[in-house]
Order: sequence, then structure tokens, then C-alpha cells
Amino acid sequence: MSAASPPSRLVILLLALAGFASMASMRVTDAMLPALSQAFARPVADVAQNITLFAIAYGVMQLAYGPLGDRHGTLRVIGLATLACALGALGSALSDSLSMLLLFRTLTGATAAAIIPLSMAWVGDNVPYEQRQVTLAHMLSGAVMGLITGQVAGGFLADTLGWQAAFLLLTLLFLAAGGLLLEALRRQPGLSPAKSDLGRVAFVSRIREVLLISRARRILVLVFLEGIAAFGALAFVATHLYERLDTSLTRAGLMVALFGVGGLLFAALARPLVARLGEPGLATGGGVLMGLGFLGLALATLPALATVSAFCAGLGFYMMHSTLQINATQMAPAVRGTAMAVFAGCLFLGQSVGVSLGGLILRLANSTWLLVGAGLWLLALGLIFAWLLRQWHGSRAAVSPAS
Repeated sequence: MSAASPPSRLVILLLALAGFASMASMRVTDAMLPALSQAFARPVADVAQNITLFAIAYGVMQLAYGPLGDRHGTLRVIGLATLACALGALGSALSDSLSMLLLFRTLTGATAAAIIPLSMAWVGDNVPYEQRQVTLAHMLSGAVMGLITGQVAGGFLADTLGWQAAFLLLTLLFLAAGGLLLEALRRQPGLSPAKSDLGRVAFVSRIREVLLISRARRILVLVFLEGIAAFGALAFVATHLYERLDTSLTRAGLMVALFGVGGLLFAALARPLVARLGEPGLATGGGVLMGLGFLGLALATLPALATVSAFCAGLGFYMMHSTLQINATQMAPAVRGTAMAVFAGCLFLGQSVGVSLGGLILRLANSTWLLVGAGLWLLALGLIFAWLLRQWHGSRAAVSPAS
């Protein structure tokens, strides 16, 4: 399918469904950490390793899925990987020890790694640049709904049917998403042609091609730092609210789910926000909202304040992250699948570092300091990104008249 062709609504819907399952799986244990701690008789910092290992596997495997997507077709790789996720989810549900759970969560992270970055690469290959940010926002709304559902369902099912039920539901969801996507591809093979000419390009050479680009290196550093602070801290927010507000896991999960609702609002308003604020404005506003949101979560003494704070943090995150994404799609157009895989890998390797740092901080201090630090970190990051965007746009404007 050429870049000039209109994107298939069916493909975008199925990619959103697969992204939903991926993000639900990634965040499903956030609100159930206290329940897992009790089930395995281990501290919260120990059971939180399941999030760290998921994120490490997710990030490292980007380096494999990018070239695979470029060579064999992005949709085919996504469909097969989604079915493989079902095995990891089923194994997690059947785990009777923490080590077994960690093993299958690592497997799920390794296979889920293909879904969202290769979905972004497909959009980059098939949607014109001026429509791409809005299309990405709409497609990724499925991923945001997965984030919300994972956080809410994780806490609710841990409170009611037991934590294993959440993984059984994920097993069914992955089977449905992967099966439907492969069936759509079987009916329309042209949706995802393989780029056979890229098959001769060495794996390391593709990654090197991305890393040699100065702007690409800056974007990758920014998204790595974003992953450390935003996703790293988010893993502990439900536990923080559960302990600070003395509430149930279900209510804590519901409050944190407003992070994803903020993302849905951005997806709904993406077109007017992009037109009114521009990329630097989205980065600045996103940094400010994330800073205020995480500070509010750290200091909240009432559920209402925590809920509003989670919403602000989520809206801010998606304002800034979508702007990083749109710039990432142009980092290396010749090997876009690899470029987007490296981008996503940096984000989730950042998450793994963030969760590890968070666990260390919780051993030395309380979770309030963790969330305060994340808020200040993200505020500074948004302002730095906005400054870089103004520089890049200024350079582009200076070159255009001369060309």
C-alpha cells in the first residue's frame, strides 16, 4: 500500500484492538501489587520486578521486531506476536510462585513488544505526514483504553475473583486480536507487503543508520527520560494511593485509570489542539500538566484530588508523547520500522530503569518523594523538548526560502 493511499479503517481498528491488549497487559499488575505481595509473601518492591522484567523484555525486543517488520511486513509480525502473547498471559495466570510469574511476564513483554511500535510504523508508511498525528492519536486510543482497563481490572479482579482472573481474560483478548488481524491480512495480503529489498541490509546497519542522525539521537534520549519518570512512577501510583488514602485496590485502580482518560481526551481533541498549540505548545503544556499531576498525586489527601491529578498527568503525557511520536516517524524514513522500534525500545527501557529506581527509592524513603521527583523531572523535560522543537522548526523555516 502506498503512502498516498487512504489508510484502511479495518486495519486501524484491529491495530487499536491489539494495542488495547498490549497496554492492558503492561499495566494490569500496577493496582494488584499489594495482592501479589500478599499472595507470594514478598515485599512490594520484589513483586514489582514483574513490571521491570516486562519492560526490559519489551524494550530489548524492539531491536528485533523493527527489522523483522521491515523485512516480512509489519501486520504479519504484529499478528503472530499477539498470538504469542496469549501463551505468556496464560502462563502468568497459572503461576504458583513469584519466579514463575516473573518468567511468563518476561515472555509476555518480549512478544507484546511488536504491537505498538510496528503499528506506528504502519501508519508512518501509509498516512501522509500532515494527517499522521491525528491518525496516530485515534489508533492509539485503543492502547489508552487498554491502559485504563488494565489498571482498573487488575485492582478489581484482585479484590474479587483473584489476580489470576485478570491474566485469563488477557489470554482470551490476545487470541481474539491476533486471530482477527491475521485473518484480515489473509483476505488482503496487500495491506502489509514485505520490503524484500531491506532484507539484505544488515541488522546492525539499520540501527546504526538511525543513530547516526543527530535529531534522532535527541528524540531517543528524550523518550528514554520520559519513560523513566512517567511510566516508572506510574507503576507505583496505585500502591501509593492504596496506602496513603487507605482505600481499596479497586478504587486505587479507578483513580489511576484517569491517567488514561486524559489520553482519551487528547485523542478526541487532537486535531484542534495540534492546530492551536503547535508542537512546541503541546510539549510545554504536556510538561506543565505532568508536573502538576504527579505533584498532586504525591500530596493528595482526598480521592477527588488524586483523581483530578491523575487526569492532568495523563492528558499532559499524551500531549508530549504524541509530539515525540510524530517527530520519531520522520527520524529515518528509509528504515521507519526499525526507527520506531528503537524509539519504543528507548521508552520502555526507560520504564524498566524507572521501576528499578522506584523500588530502590521505596526501600530508602516513601512513595511521596518518588512522585514529587517524577513530577519535577517531567516538567523540566517538557520545557527542554519545547525549546528543541523551536530550534528545529526555526531551522526548517530558514532552509525553506533558500530551497
